[in-house]
Amino acid sequence: MTTLPLAGVIGDPVAHSRSPCLHGHWLKHYGINGHYVPLHIRPEDFGDAVRMLPKMGFRGVNVTIPHKHDALGVADIVTPLADRIGAANTLTFTPEGIEADNTDAYGFAQNILASHSDWAPKIVALVGAGGASRAVIVALQDAGVEEIRLSNRTQARAEELAGDLGETITVVPWEHRSGMLDGCDTLINGTAMGMVGEPPLDLDLSALPKSAIVTDLVYVPLETPLLAAARARGNATVDGLGMLLHQGAPGFERWFGQRPEVDEALRRAVLG
Repeated sequence: MTTLPLAGVIGDPVAHSRSPCLHGHWLKHYGINGHYVPLHIRPEDFGDAVRMLPKMGFRGVNVTIPHKHDALGVADIVTPLADRIGAANTLTFTPEGIEADNTDAYGFAQNILASHSDWAPKIVALVGAGGASRAVIVALQDAGVEEIRLSNRTQARAEELAGDLGETITVVPWEHRSGMLDGCDTLINGTAMGMVGEPPLDLDLSALPKSAIVTDLVYVPLETPLLAAARARGNATVDGLGMLLHQGAPGFERWFGQRPEVDEALRRAVLG
């Protein structure tokens, strides 16, 4: 008797996650008889719960806030990429044990490359020094970036990130954040500012070259105040939804045996 392939997403909270809709669309589209479910697990139960999942027939899980760092500790195998980023968002249950990987850097890069295939970042302005920014910085470094200008409201956090991830990062004081846009080819908002219920990112775009690409990791709303302002002045913009969609593809392929496509039908399904 073959068991149905199972996967899911672990978070606390997890009800807001779009991942069940994302993977559910792919399962239906490819005619795969499997399930992808949300799993609300508290931090104190995380390790025990993850170790139980393979016994219940799970092939793997995505991991979201606040478990991405703890996912490294529960793993038997940590990929070099997850180790560099310092967090995992994808766990796969293999005969050798639990493998922890991070597909956020891949998702970020693919989201821009999908509409700008010649994107080759050299001088980048990044606002925010949270967990998502770690993956973004690694993606930029792997793409050959020469300088990342990083600004965060708490400067010590930006300096810690620069210390962890290398010499390509220049920390810019928060009060000088608008000036760091001069000469940049890419601007990235890695904060929650601009999300529904949050204040917009206060950033003067006048120094930003019109040729620069502007992208926001926020995807609710799809067009944030930053993206609207950038588009109005003639910059190319990339919304944050594609990062979510592309980061899900490697896990789906590992768990369900089908490399899925990120297309307009998927975007519509996830946006509801």
